[in-house]
Amino acid sequence: MVSADFAERPIKKLVLFDVDGTLSPARQRASPEIIQLLRELRKQVAIGFVGGSDLVKISEQLSVGDINVLEEFDFGFAENGLTAYRLGKPLESQSFIKMVGEKDYQELVNFILHYIADMNIPIKRGTFVEFRNGMINVSPIGRNATVQERNDFEAYDKEHHVRADFVEILQEKFKRLNLTFSIGGQISFDVFPHGWDKTYCLRHVEKDDFEEIHFFGDKTSKGGNDYEIFSDSRTVGHTVKSPADTMRICTELFLS
Repeated sequence: MVSADFAERPIKKLVLFDVDGTLSPARQRASPEIIQLLRELRKQVAIGFVGGSDLVKISEQLSVGDINVLEEFDFGFAENGLTAYRLGKPLESQSFIKMVGEKDYQELVNFILHYIADMNIPIKRGTFVEFRNGMINVSPIGRNATVQERNDFEAYDKEHHVRADFVEILQEKFKRLNLTFSIGGQISFDVFPHGWDKTYCLRHVEKDDFEEIHFFGDKTSKGGNDYEIFSDSRTVGHTVKSPADTMRICTELFLS
């Protein structure tokens, strides 16, 4: 039986959403239409977001006005759930640096920065390695790129496999560290310990005993940062191509 906190929802299911490409265009704000859909959906089911970015970035994308994003969702999972909230209250968090250790972390980052320095790509900007609580995010072009530069790099990467080739080298070089390298969004990939992918968030919802857990994401093929949770036996996975696609499927499943 679902926990008392969600007993009044007509449908005893949890619906989790990736952020970039699922609820909003990559690193851009969600539309008023999808925010309204989420509010309607929350009257029927429990809802949550699960993104690789930190909470600040996710809040920028999903917040409306002065309303705290954590008030709009039952569950908030930033950094794959390593920073987690349930009904606005923080849950236990994890630390990438504690798990990996300073010595190995520096060796990893030094190698990444040297590799990017020698990389021949059309443009580079800034913030090539972003340190987060539960992972690091690596971007060959740099996270300071504009929206147009991100779009251009995404198209370039599809042809030249810049990120995939980079990941393959890191997987071989740092095999002993038991790290996962997960490509997501338009310009970067995440690095975190094995098991700290988006399935990590599922441990935070087990005790609520939902009838089903649905997950919506756009990077659901192998190597994408939605793949593990999408294919997990504990979830019902849905692949979407855009926020509009998310709205359509949610309406068909839960609001018709």
